[in-house]
Amino acid sequence: MTREDVRINLASWEADSERYQRENRPQLNRWDRLGWGVWDILEDEIHALGDVGNLDALELGCGASQFGIKVAMRGAKVRGLDFSANQLAQAGPNMEETGVRFPLVRASAEELPFADEVFDLVFCDHGAPSFADPDAYVPEVARVLRPGGRFVFNRNTPFISVAWGDDDQPPGRELRRSYFDLGRVEWHDGDDVSVEYQRPYGEWIRLFQANGFTIEDLIELRAPSDASTTYTSYASQEWARDFPAEHIWKVRKA
Repeated sequence: MTREDVRINLASWEADSERYQRENRPQLNRWDRLGWGVWDILEDEIHALGDVGNLDALELGCGASQFGIKVAMRGAKVRGLDFSANQLAQAGPNMEETGVRFPLVRASAEELPFADEVFDLVFCDHGAPSFADPDAYVPEVARVLRPGGRFVFNRNTPFISVAWGDDDQPPGRELRRSYFDLGRVEWHDGDDVSVEYQRPYGEWIRLFQANGFTIEDLIELRAPSDASTTYTSYASQEWARDFPAEHIWKVRKA
């Protein structure tokens, strides 16, 4: 039986997909660059993925596949997974526009429909790890990765989680939520409801280690002084230059 939180997030994305893609297309559909996160920070500057040539790769929460298409342009053999049919439906025009095609699977990141040890790389940029339960998807990622395979993903930080508070307003400079009580958070935006999971840093480290991962890096993203973004409700540029709103975990299966 699918958990209730998965159903809640699925309903949210099915309802919001068209608006999300329309508002963020100018940033997401820049095929000339592979950028990470809200501020589109270049992969060629931070080297989170490195050389992906000929790797069997899975995008964990691919949405309309913009990020996966750009990774495939660099030589990876990508498969995309998402649980939103409306998000996946919008991948077709992007593949048509770029001429880059790869298989798409509709499924939950918490129950990956793949055999053991079939991928060299699992990656995403604010994909399923932003919404799924880490206690469920981290073991699944470990299962489908080959020995030595990497899990590289960007998501929001505990910094922004404790600054955001309960009223869903952009983060300020005061702490508005308990760091030690980070876990399941339910967000309400009018009639829309979504669920997010977060962990303190120590819990993330212990979770990775318990599932056979070694930590290679944690890249804390800082908004460039001259950057712009279509994600205007996330965090101000000033805030994101003083505090890490996003970070990229790089872990490797031992």
